[in-house]
Amino acid sequence: MPPTDAPDSAGRWLSESGPQSDVVISSRVRLARNLSGYPFLTRASAHQRRDLLNACRARIVDADLGTPVSWIDLNESSALDRQVLVERHLISRQHGQGKNARGVAVSSDQCISIMVNEEDHLRLQVLRSGLQLQDAYGRANAVDDALERKLDFAYSPRLGYLTACPTNLGTGIRVSVMLHLPALKMTGEIDRLRRAAKDMHLAVRGFHGEGTEAMGDLYQISNQTTLGRSEEQILADFCEVVIPKMIEYERKARQALHRDRGPVLDDRVWRAWGTLCHARLLGSEEALYLLSVVRLGVALGRIKQEGVSIETINQMLILTQPAHLQKMAGEPLDGAQRRKFRADFVRSRLGDRS
Repeated sequence: MPPTDAPDSAGRWLSESGPQSDVVISSRVRLARNLSGYPFLTRASAHQRRDLLNACRARIVDADLGTPVSWIDLNESSALDRQVLVERHLISRQHGQGKNARGVAVSSDQCISIMVNEEDHLRLQVLRSGLQLQDAYGRANAVDDALERKLDFAYSPRLGYLTACPTNLGTGIRVSVMLHLPALKMTGEIDRLRRAAKDMHLAVRGFHGEGTEAMGDLYQISNQTTLGRSEEQILADFCEVVIPKMIEYERKARQALHRDRGPVLDDRVWRAWGTLCHARLLGSEEALYLLSVVRLGVALGRIKQEGVSIETINQMLILTQPAHLQKMAGEPLDGAQRRKFRADFVRSRLGDRS
């Protein structure tokens, strides 16, 4: 079933609890690939883009990917359905807003998506809950191998896989994790982490990736260069050095808040909980911020409510976004209507205590 047909049910990468889930929401591995015999998309004609789409669609559907996939032609999809896919991190904003021939294949568990005609001819990604980069890479590598048996990828013995953006040249891999860092923000340490990430040539982006700011204390950390380094080297840095250090910093900041500012922490957590449980109107950014604070409260054992877990909050981060609300409502909603529907939805998910 395509994800746009089930807007109130998140994929496995959100509904499950992976390793280090108190800090790490999700792991993602993305591979950029282009087909031999075709120009990069910036130089491709409309006819060539359509040929690429048809060729890729036929071979993706025919390939043995180890899981069923649904094909979605984005040109035939409504703007609302495309936005649902963006909010669910299955396609990029650029892909959703494009005008030329483009599509995406999505696995039934929504952990795999293969974008066709985004920036590169193919961008396949695997999502996992918590810190599971090695597992995500293994699955992405298997999908890549299956596709390479069907498609002739552009490859140079000297440069590696050829990509539209030079920073992806070589392995074409981009690894990223979505981190929840509220304590670093509350203690004023988040800017130091940003500087450290820049020194390590890492990109720090917001909840919806490239071009977005951090909301709800959610940060996407990813590598910026791939040329001259193997997939194993990039993964080892992330799994053994970079992300463990960031997790350690966040946990130490949480311990400091618990030790030195317990009443302030509890006040912020319970005010957020009270607002979510009783509000009649909620804006998108406000809901994201309040859910972030409640997530911290759940992770620290401050909030112990039946049916309210980290996985519950993770899903609500997505399901309270504008397109999801309108799909659940079954009709277009203006801003005021969305604020009311969002508040009603949040109260129902938390067990309406009003």
